[in-house]
Amino acid sequence: MQEHASVIQRFRWVALLEGLSFLVLLFVAMPLKYWAGMPLMVKYTGWAHGVLFISYIVLAVPMFTRVKWPAERIYGVGIASLLPFGTFVMERRWLR
Repeated sequence: MQEHASVIQRFRWVALLEGLSFLVLLFVAMPLKYWAGMPLMVKYTGWAHGVLFISYIVLAVPMFTRVKWPAERIYGVGIASLLPFGTFVMERRWLR
């Protein structure tokens, strides 16, 4: 059971960080790029978000293999990663 808790905790933290990086990219970096002429914010924030997105997907796999989440949650995990605030809703619903 301790193993499940650590798998869930790792996924939870990456999900929250991925969601936060997505919001920063959309609501801070993109406006700075287009309204303030600062394209480097998108470059660095986008890079960090990309790493966190890949980590989110990789860490979702043990949720289905070890923790035994139902297969239909795969769609929810995928959709949550594409919507602003989606990972926060998913974390609140399925990980608490």
